[in-house]
Amino acid sequence: MTAPTLAPVLFVSHGAPTFALEPGPLGAKLGEIGRDLDGLRAVLVVSPHWQTRGLEVMTTERPATIHDFGGFPPALYRLAYPVPGAPEAAAETAGLLREAGWRPTENDQRGLDHGAWVPLMHLLPDAGVPVFQLSLPHTLDAARALELGRALAPLRERDIAILGSGSMTHNLHEFRGAASRPEPYVARFTEWVREAVLRHDSASLVDYRSLAPEAARAHPTEEHFLPLLVAMGASGEGEPPRLLDDEVRYGMLSMESYAWGLAA
Repeated sequence: MTAPTLAPVLFVSHGAPTFALEPGPLGAKLGEIGRDLDGLRAVLVVSPHWQTRGLEVMTTERPATIHDFGGFPPALYRLAYPVPGAPEAAAETAGLLREAGWRPTENDQRGLDHGAWVPLMHLLPDAGVPVFQLSLPHTLDAARALELGRALAPLRERDIAILGSGSMTHNLHEFRGAASRPEPYVARFTEWVREAVLRHDSASLVDYRSLAPEAARAHPTEEHFLPLLVAMGASGEGEPPRLLDDEVRYGMLSMESYAWGLAA
């Protein structure tokens, strides 16, 4: 029997909102991947910029483009990603999560935050593939994020790609100018995470705050790291990840990103 073809899983460090205007190497790589994606029903995005009290699934038919940031160039606020929603796929996802013991509610008003539409502008610039989001509950920790990803994994057999959008490092207190040299701790933390991802060492990643060098400095709060755990949970243990980029922006924002399930 032929194994089913699985839709891919990605973890994308979406950087600052200016990533929309300054794609760099990662944006180009996402564009290459997107051009090879055929037959997707939808893309599910998990972003740190939608945090809620409980787990919510977006069922919006025509999600608005949310400009949930301030102090950036006016051109950013004129950007839109007019993609259709995926209410049927979202309802399926809610049902799948309930079967796994989660208690999601459906939200038919939510739009796309910049953690979703900014990387998608590079991955799928034609905005033709339906998109929906899943929120991050405020109480979610690393272990539960991994479990959430595992609960979402069957969506891949239904031609639904999973995009965890976050940041490999995210300490905005240390935000520097665009030409700043990377802080040394960024490489120490990123290299440790990379080795764990390549080994598919989920247990170490769940305990990253104790095991990874400079974890608290790289992530004073966890929300930008949790989408990586979701992506790890949705990927298969025998599924090798592909490193997409390792650029560092503004001295402290690692753009390191991974993909699983891409065609060779």
